[in-house]
Amino acid sequence: MKKLKKSLMIFTGLLFLFSLAACGSSTKTSSEGSSSDTKALDKIKESKKFRVGVKQDVPNFGFKDPETGKFSGIEIELAQMIADELGATPEYVPVTAQTRGPLLDNNQVDAVLATFTITDERKLTYNFTEPYFTDEAGFLVKKKYGYENIKDLDGKTIGVAQSSSTRKNLEKLAAENGISFKYTELSDYPSLKLSLTAGRIDAFAVDKSILTGYVDNETEILDIGFAPQKYGIASKKSNTDLNDYMNQLLEKWRQDGTLDKLYTKYNLKDASTK
Repeated sequence: MKKLKKSLMIFTGLLFLFSLAACGSSTKTSSEGSSSDTKALDKIKESKKFRVGVKQDVPNFGFKDPETGKFSGIEIELAQMIADELGATPEYVPVTAQTRGPLLDNNQVDAVLATFTITDERKLTYNFTEPYFTDEAGFLVKKKYGYENIKDLDGKTIGVAQSSSTRKNLEKLAAENGISFKYTELSDYPSLKLSLTAGRIDAFAVDKSILTGYVDNETEILDIGFAPQKYGIASKKSNTDLNDYMNQLLEKWRQDGTLDKLYTKYNLKDASTK
């Protein structure tokens, strides 16, 4: 009987020690997992790769030359500059207004630099840096139509990018002016320009700096501006360290004139200076 009690005591003691060890192991794993989720900056430095979502159809911001395959634009240069500061190489991942959010959600990119407008609603889902450029929306139309003011567009079909904030802002503009619009939503800007050229839409609406890349001899940008748009660099909500780091860089480049030089290089006018 004494031997049985002694064996039970030894077994119970071993079980207690095993439980403690298991708890300790579990706590350590959970802590490490949380840390790895939040140290995006360290991951980029270790991998030496900065995966950034960029547009490939927006001249002056993010544009991929179909012949050379090279990217250009102010957002491409900013991505390269951030990568340089991190000791990394940028990997440009083409995105659209529809795909940029899901690519962040799925950790397929570290950040998005793609004319991503900062809104209160989007800030609930993603981190945004302070704006690196402020634009305003406008209309690209055919010269032969003779449109001059917002009333001329009453009842017209306006082409906008899918999942962009332009349509919502157009509805507000129409309500303010007592008019209405019809809408055609397409996936990318080149498709919208083709629709304008073919006469399937009456106007192509998006931020003016984007429209400047699509003006030709037959089209013009109307002297109408609405809905100021502030572009920020987006990252996953948990990656606060990366967002803070990019904010520090943007502030430095704003103070030392680097951003102004980029605006001049790409003939961009920041609407916040009006």
